[in-house]
Amino acid sequence: MAGPTTAQRGAPGRTDTSARPPHIGPEGPRIGRRLLLVLIGVAAALLTAFVVWALYGSSWFRVAEVRTSGVEVLSREQVEAAAATPLGAPLVSVDTDAMERRLRQKLPRIDTVDVVRSWPDGIGLEVTERKPVLLVEKGGKFVEVDAEGVRFATVDKAPKGVPCWNWSPNRPRACAGSARTAWCGKPSGSPATSPRPWRPTRKPSGSSRTTPSPCGSPATAW
Repeated sequence: MAGPTTAQRGAPGRTDTSARPPHIGPEGPRIGRRLLLVLIGVAAALLTAFVVWALYGSSWFRVAEVRTSGVEVLSREQVEAAAATPLGAPLVSVDTDAMERRLRQKLPRIDTVDVVRSWPDGIGLEVTERKPVLLVEKGGKFVEVDAEGVRFATVDKAPKGVPCWNWSPNRPRACAGSARTAWCGKPSGSPATSPRPWRPTRKPSGSSRTTPSPCGSPATAW
């Protein structure tokens, strides 16, 4: 029986490649990775552009209301007028630090204030007012002084329960009918003797400013 012919066996020196899978060169995976990176970059750019537009260009996150808390003597109207909140502005662009400085400058009764963004369209004003611990009667009115010695307001009517002092260059004395409780540590109902004279005390060397100080305690920003 005759064997396979040369055509059937194939030419000498040649191998049969019909059974091998097609060869994929290195360019295929590279093109796939580049395309994926391009798509990711385009998606990130579109997302960034959308977020910027939503925060600054859309009407979704713009200041529409102001909420004030913590006021006692001051009114919400006073605080909100001094804050001058930019209604209609993008919430993200509101300068909260500048608003806090403006509130403390315009309303000395404010001790601390926090201006916070209340998403999606609000501003919150969290106020802490100064508390008077001493009243100084002057010209028929009363100057309120806090625990740090800061004069922060002048009122026509003395708040109840706050010690009062009538400051006169010649004869400082307690206000007529004023509260004596907690003045220099004297308990309520103590003999009606004159409290310790309230004399000016000079600030440390380097400052020529004289500050009154009740009961020998240091006074700040008087």
